[in-house]
Amino acid sequence: MIAPLRSLYQRDLHKLKSEIEAYQNEENLWKTDKNISNSAGNLCLHLIGNLNHFIGTQLGNTGYVRHRDLEFSLKDIPRTELIEKIEAMTTMIDSVLSQLPETEMEKEYPLVVFEDTMTTGYFLIHLITHLDYHLGQINYHRRLLDI
Repeated sequence: MIAPLRSLYQRDLHKLKSEIEAYQNEENLWKTDKNISNSAGNLCLHLIGNLNHFIGTQLGNTGYVRHRDLEFSLKDIPRTELIEKIEAMTTMIDSVLSQLPETEMEKEYPLVVFEDTMTTGYFLIHLITHLDYHLGQINYHRRLLDI
């Protein structure tokens, strides 16, 4: 199960980087409109914080400290910095997953996240679906607001 997860995380984090790079106007990364309350930049920061916390800190002991409120309140972070953070996170996730024993997938994830315990494998699948949910929002945001 680890090899397919590594492949999917690599694929989708590459797509995240491509989406952020695809904005023609960097300022539009931070644009919101009517019922669109989260900018692509903030969704990107949220994914960076989420994955660094739940994979990096919890499974890889990276020491990353999450500041979730800043993921949605920070603005106008340069695109180059977002790209650097995505690249570093991509490397970290692949490193953590490559060192994770397959037996760990059936063990209980170290944190209770959804009011009940779950296996590490289940939560890693949840995290990739969460990534893809927000990746779709970023893609739609770009096509709608990057004019």
